[in-house]
Amino acid sequence: MARPKHRLGNLPAEATSFVGRRRELAEIRKKLATARLVSLVGPGGVGKTRLALRIAADLGRGFADGAWLVELAEVRDGALVTNAVLAALDLRDQAAIKPLQILLSDLQNRQLLLLLDNCEHLLGDVAPLVAEVLRAAPRLTLITTTREPLQVPGEHVIPIPPLQVPPGDGTQPLAQLQQNEAVMLFSERAGAASGTFELNGSNQAVVVALCRRLDGLPLALELAAVRTRALSVEQILDRLTDRFALLTGGGRAALPRHQTLRTTIDWSYDLLTRAEQILFRRLCVFAGRFTLQDVESVCTSSEVPATGTLDVLSALVDKSLVTKEDFRGVACYRLHETLREYARLKLGDAGEEELLEERCLEHYRATCLRSADQARYRLLEWLAWAELEIDNIRAVLQRCLARGDSAGGLDIAASMKYYWITHGTTEGVRWLDPLLASGEASPPTLVRAFYLRGWLSLLQGDPAAARPWIARAVATARETGQPAQLSESLSLAATVENVSGEHEAGRRYLDEAEAITPALNDFPATIELVQSRAIQAIVEGDLETLKAASLVGVRISREAGDLYQLEAMLRNLGVVGLMSGDFHSANSQFSEALQVARTVDNRLAQFYGLGAAGWYAAKTGQPRAAAKLLGAAEVLGTHTGADIMGPLVPMLAQAKESASGTLGSSKFEAEFKAGNRLSRVAALRLALGESDQAEVAASDGAESASLGKRELEVARLVAEGLSNKQIAARLFISDRTVATHVGNILNKLGFNSRAQVASWMASLK
Repeated sequence: MARPKHRLGNLPAEATSFVGRRRELAEIRKKLATARLVSLVGPGGVGKTRLALRIAADLGRGFADGAWLVELAEVRDGALVTNAVLAALDLRDQAAIKPLQILLSDLQNRQLLLLLDNCEHLLGDVAPLVAEVLRAAPRLTLITTTREPLQVPGEHVIPIPPLQVPPGDGTQPLAQLQQNEAVMLFSERAGAASGTFELNGSNQAVVVALCRRLDGLPLALELAAVRTRALSVEQILDRLTDRFALLTGGGRAALPRHQTLRTTIDWSYDLLTRAEQILFRRLCVFAGRFTLQDVESVCTSSEVPATGTLDVLSALVDKSLVTKEDFRGVACYRLHETLREYARLKLGDAGEEELLEERCLEHYRATCLRSADQARYRLLEWLAWAELEIDNIRAVLQRCLARGDSAGGLDIAASMKYYWITHGTTEGVRWLDPLLASGEASPPTLVRAFYLRGWLSLLQGDPAAARPWIARAVATARETGQPAQLSESLSLAATVENVSGEHEAGRRYLDEAEAITPALNDFPATIELVQSRAIQAIVEGDLETLKAASLVGVRISREAGDLYQLEAMLRNLGVVGLMSGDFHSANSQFSEALQVARTVDNRLAQFYGLGAAGWYAAKTGQPRAAAKLLGAAEVLGTHTGADIMGPLVPMLAQAKESASGTLGSSKFEAEFKAGNRLSRVAALRLALGESDQAEVAASDGAESASLGKRELEVARLVAEGLSNKQIAARLFISDRTVATHVGNILNKLGFNSRAQVASWMASLK
C-alpha cells in the first residue's frame, strides 16, 4: 500500500531548518548520486543528526516513497532494531509473519530514502540488517549517522567535522563573517534565545573568539548561545576561557574536541541551580520520551518537590538541556543523546543510579498494573500512552532481565497486552519468554502472562504453540482460586482447540467455561465466553448460535466501551450475513467493524475489513472497486504480517474470480495494482463509502481529503508553529476543542507529532 507521494515520510519539521554545513551537504549529495549507503561518521555533538535530516528533507522528494527516519538512540536492545524500523515505516507486526519478513517484503519494491540515526551502540545488529535490506530492496537508499562505520560492503563513509570556524585575526569583513558556519549557528541560536542579539561590528571579535574557543562544535555553540539571555557574549567568553585555562595549566594548549564539548557542558551544568542540577542528572533514567507525570513520580527530591517540578523542568528546556515536543497532542520531553550520557555520569558521581533505576521500575510497574484491567475500556487513550512510553518500558524490561527480576518484569510485560497484540506480537513473545522461564510472579500476573503468551501464539497462526501456554493459565487459575481468570482461560482454550481442528476438545473447554461464567458477573470473562461460543458456532456451521452470541457480544461490548471486542463481534455478525447469503446485512456489519478498527488503528482488523469490502463490491456489481479494495487488502496484510483465515478465504477467492471475470484478467490486474498503490487512509475511505472511484484516482491517496474543514484550518495553524492556546485565540474556540482537533488530525494522518503535520502541510503547497 503506497505511502502518499507528497509526504516526506516521518521527518520532523526541524529537518527543514538548518544553519551552515554547505560543504558537507554538497559532499553528501554527490555521494548519494552514486551510492546506496552513506554513513555520516563523527563524535557526539558535531551535528550529524541535523545534517542528515536536512539532506533527507532536501532529497526526499526525489524518491517515490519519500524519506523516512528511524531513531535508534533510544533502542537499547539490538533485537528490537527491526521492530524500530517497522514502527518508523508505519508497519505492524500483528500476525504470523516475522518482523524481518514484513520489512523485506515491504521494502523490496519501494523507492525510498531511509535514515538510521544514532547507530553506534547497536552496530552488531544494525550492520547485518542494513546489508540484508540493501540486498532485498534494490531501490532503497540508506543514510546512517554513527560514531564509527558500519563496515558493510558498499558503505561510503563521510567524516563529519565540527563547523567551519572563522580566522582568529578578526580581519574578516562583517558581511563575510556572517556567512561563516559556526558564526551563523551561534548568531541564530543567540537571537532566538535572547530576542535581542545581533552580530555587529562591536561584538564580532568576541563572537569569533568564542566560536574558535568552542572548536565549532554545534552542541557547545548552542549551549553557550542560550546563555545570552542572562550574560553578554564577553561574559560567556571570559567564563569559558577561565574554565579551559584550568585544564591547560593556564597556557594556550588546545584541548581535544571531546574535552572541549565536555568542558562546555560542565560549564553549563555548573551554572544551573542546585535543583536544576539534581533534576537534569536524574532525567537520564528515561530511555526515551517522558512526561511531566513521569518526572514527578521518579525524579523528585526534597530540593525538587513534585509541586515545583514543572518550573525546574521548564528552566532546563529554556537552557537547551532538555527538548520539549508534542506527541499526539501530549507535551513530552527528551534528552539529546550526548547530554543523556553526560547526565548519566553525573548521576553516577552522585551515587543515585540504583535509587533512580528502582524508582523508574516501580513507577512503570505501578502504572502498568493500574492500567492492566482498565486498558480495554479506554483503548485509544491507553494506546497513545503506550506509544509515547514504549522506549522507557523496554528499558525497564531490559533491566528486569539483567537483574533477574522476573516478577517485576512480568507485571509490566503482561500488562502491556493491547500494545503487543496491536503493535508487536513478536516483541511481546520476546519479553515474555525469558521472564516466564523462572515462573516467579504473583498468581494473577502469572495467569495474565500465560494467557497473553498463548493469545500471541494464536495471533501468529500457531495454535499448537498456544496450547501449552493456555493450559498453564487454566491450571494456575484453578490452583490459585481465580474463577474469572479461569473462565477467560477456558474460553480461550476452547478457541485454540477449535482453530486447531480439535472440536471435541474445544466443546469440553467451552462447556466448563459456560458452567462457571454466568455467576461471576465479570465482563472480561463473559465477553471471552461469547467470542468462544461464536468461534465454536462458526466451525460447526451453526448460524443461529453464531448470530445470537454475536448480538450479545455487540451489545455488552458497546455498553462496556470495549472497542477491541466490539470490532470482533461486529465482524462475527458480518460472517453471519456472509454465510446466510444476506450480503447487505453482512456489508453493514463489516463496515461498522471497519470503522471501529480505523478508530483504534487496529491494522489487522482493517485488513479483514478491506477484504470484506472488496467481496461486497464484487457481489454488488462494482468490479473495479472490488479489484482496488482487494489489492489494498493484500498490501495491508503484508504490512501487518497477516493472512486471511476462516470463512473469508473462499469469500475472497469468489470475489477475485467474479471481478476478474467481469473486467477481464488484464483490467482486473491493473485495478488490483492500483489498489496496491493506494494509501491505507484512501483505501479505508473507499471501503467505507467516504470517497468514490474518481476521488481516489484524483487524490492518489492524499490524506487531506480525510480532514474536515476546521481540522484543515487547525493543521495550517499548527504548521505555522502556533500553540493550542494561540490557535484557540485565532479561531475563537476553546483550548480543549483545539486539543481535540489536533488529536484527530494526528490520528487520521497517522502522525506522531506536530512537526510531522507541519512538514505535511508544507508538502501540499
